[in-house]
Amino acid sequence: MFDTLSSRLEGIVKRLRGKGRLTEADVDAVMKEIRQALLEADVNVTVVRSVINRIREHAIGATRSQALDPGQQVVKAVNDELIRILGGETLKITAASKPPTVVLMAGLQGAGKTTNAAKLANWFKQQGRQPLLVGADLQRPAAVEQLRTLGGQIDVPVYSDPEDPVLTAAKGLQEARRLGRDVLIVDTAGRLSIDTEMMEQVRLISGAVSPHYTFLVIDAMTGQDAVETAERFNEVLRLDGVIMSKLDGDARGGAALSVKEVIGKPIAFASTGERIDAFEQFHPDRMASRILGMGDIMTLIEQAEQAFEAEQAEAAAAKLMEGQFTLDDFLEQLQQLKKMGPLSGVLSMMPGVPKELKDADVGDDQLKPIEAMIYSMTPEERARPQLINGSRRNRIAVGSGTTTGDVNRLVKQFAEMQKMMKKFGMAGSKRSKKSKRGPDQGMVNLEDLGSLGGFGGPGGLGGAGSLPGLGPR
Repeated sequence: MFDTLSSRLEGIVKRLRGKGRLTEADVDAVMKEIRQALLEADVNVTVVRSVINRIREHAIGATRSQALDPGQQVVKAVNDELIRILGGETLKITAASKPPTVVLMAGLQGAGKTTNAAKLANWFKQQGRQPLLVGADLQRPAAVEQLRTLGGQIDVPVYSDPEDPVLTAAKGLQEARRLGRDVLIVDTAGRLSIDTEMMEQVRLISGAVSPHYTFLVIDAMTGQDAVETAERFNEVLRLDGVIMSKLDGDARGGAALSVKEVIGKPIAFASTGERIDAFEQFHPDRMASRILGMGDIMTLIEQAEQAFEAEQAEAAAAKLMEGQFTLDDFLEQLQQLKKMGPLSGVLSMMPGVPKELKDADVGDDQLKPIEAMIYSMTPEERARPQLINGSRRNRIAVGSGTTTGDVNRLVKQFAEMQKMMKKFGMAGSKRSKKSKRGPDQGMVNLEDLGSLGGFGGPGGLGGAGSLPGLGPR
């Protein structure tokens, strides 16, 4: 997502950071580049004009300031402006004082309302809530059945009545109260284009259930058409926010970058894949950071907390500290990592990752050979990879459908990783012994992290801290 804009802006930011001083001519050249980058990303022309004017105002002020680093100030202005046009603050979802909290889903046919209704229900479940889905889309054949199938996958009940969509929504509210459900999500009908009948129907449904939140689902891949759709719906309904579907498939991101400025409503959630859990609350500051190539550590941590089993993570950390991390442990961590989604998506949230790796299609196909090689080893070989000699390498290569060169790389890189992990663990142990000396007891500093050859460290990806088998060949 935002690949086109991110690629352009990362280059601009890198050049600006190397500038000790900026002239107004430099600012004009930068503004021209940013304007072109935004237009190529399919951002609304009016929005581009406003954004450039605001950034230029900050940039010119920075060139006239003696106390500030002009290049850094322009980077900050670009970051602040990206946060602003993406919505400013994260939309906070609060519970109704008298349950259930009612959410109305609106949008055109094909935008993904039904799928995102189920994804939203799953998100509420993860917050400890008890949602009920209502199928009020009686226009599209099999829409209610689709909702029931999705509801079954996440163990959320679905209510529907074949008679009338407005009556269905009203009865759904009664059913939620009867069952003690504290969230009600109403899926409504759409059309291929906006028409009077559809808008009147969704307006009547809104009147019947008095939603606390009305979300418009728009397809990010439709670009500026999505923004025009949002404008039309906003004239009829009191929208609270937008759910941006298929954001992972939109390389430009023009709709996401335009909708808040055009209709004044923020992006509330983003759908970033086909899986039911590929759905996240939209954080403008985190997305701005990602666009500028500065990573998104907070989202990465949250996804890791959901994916990794606490006990397994603690056990792995203990082995790491003791220098006893084996290929079995590595395989287990690799399988946990896969729960976080495609590895390329994980890499995009890490600061300092080279563009080549962000752009690389790193997924299950790249991880399967590593898993196959480890599975082809004996338990003793996984525990002690140094036992793997020439004949064993041949056997592992044949058993995993790889080459002896692949096995060599895996064993060598894992050995390097083990050394660095042991060094890392020893550094942590030494600090814990010095706990009486100061408040940083047991902590590991950035120098230790750098020694792992990881992100920001001298080794970089493909070095000692990278995933074995994924480094450069």
